[in-house]
Amino acid sequence: MIDVWLDTLNDGRCLPENDLFELCMLAKSILIEENNVQLVSAPVIICGDIRGQFYELLELFRIGGNIPDQHYIFMGCYVNKGYNSVETFELLLALKVKYPQCITLLRGNYESRQLSQAFGLYDECIHKYGNVNPWIYFIDVFDYLNIAAVVENKILCIHGGLSPEINTLDQIRVIDRKVEIPYEGAFCDLMWSDPENVETWAINPRGCGWCFGSKVTEEFNQINGIDLICRSHQLVQEGFKYWFPKKNLVTVWSIPKYLKIADNLASILVIDNNLDINFKMISEVPHAKSVASRKAFPYFL
Repeated sequence: MIDVWLDTLNDGRCLPENDLFELCMLAKSILIEENNVQLVSAPVIICGDIRGQFYELLELFRIGGNIPDQHYIFMGCYVNKGYNSVETFELLLALKVKYPQCITLLRGNYESRQLSQAFGLYDECIHKYGNVNPWIYFIDVFDYLNIAAVVENKILCIHGGLSPEINTLDQIRVIDRKVEIPYEGAFCDLMWSDPENVETWAINPRGCGWCFGSKVTEEFNQINGIDLICRSHQLVQEGFKYWFPKKNLVTVWSIPKYLKIADNLASILVIDNNLDINFKMISEVPHAKSVASRKAFPYFL
C-alpha cells in the first residue's frame, strides 16, 4: 500500500482520507519511538523550510537525490502559505513510513494548531477533502515530530535557535514534545528564536523566542561538543547564510522565489562522510503555483 501512496503523491495528488488516516497512524508509531534529539549518521542532506511549496520539494529531491539513495533531515515548517501543504506533508510522511532510517522530520513553528489554522493548512484541508478530519490527523502527528537532530555528534539541526533556558542537549532530550508548542519557555524558543548581531540575548520582534548572539552560540557549542548549528526559520536572499565571526551557525532556506514574491535563492546543505559541507542550489519551478492572493501573510511568521 505504501508504494501506491507514494505513486499517488509523486503524481501531485492527495491520498484518500481513509488512506491518510492510516498513513498518519503509521507515521506516529515510528515517530513515537524516536528521540527529541535524534542521532543521525553522515552522509546526509539538511533542508530548510518548505511551507507548502510541493513542486519545489520535488525539485529539491531531483537536485539532492531520491530517498533511499540519499538521507535527509528536514528542519520543519512543511505547511502553510503555499498552495500544497497537504501534498507536501503527506509525501514526507509517506517517505518516513517507507524509509524510516533515511529521513528525519523536525518540528517547526508552523507545525502547530493555531498557526496551521490561521495560515493555510486548515482551509486547504477543507477545500481538498470537504471536512476538517485531515487537519486533525496532521496536527496529531505534529506533536510527535523530533525537536532536533545531531549529525555524528557534531552538527546540531533545529528549526529556530537557542533558548536561555537550555544549556545542554540533555535538557532538550527531556522536553515533553507531545504537546502544542507553547507561547513561552524552552520549547517555544527552540522553534522561534533567531540569530542576531548581538552578544547574548535580545527581545525578538516576532513576539516569540529570542534573538541570540555570538557569545551564546559559542558557549552552547563548546558545552555540547558541537561544531555547527544548522537552522531554518528565516528567509535569506542567498539561500544560506553563515552567522558570527566563527561561522558556527548557518541558516538554510530551501524555497526559491518564496511565494513567487521574494527574489531569493534556495539551497540544501550536503554533509559527506568526513563532515565536509557544500551547498547545492535549488532552482525556481516555473509551473508551480504561487500562494493564493486572497490572504496577505506577514513575513515575521
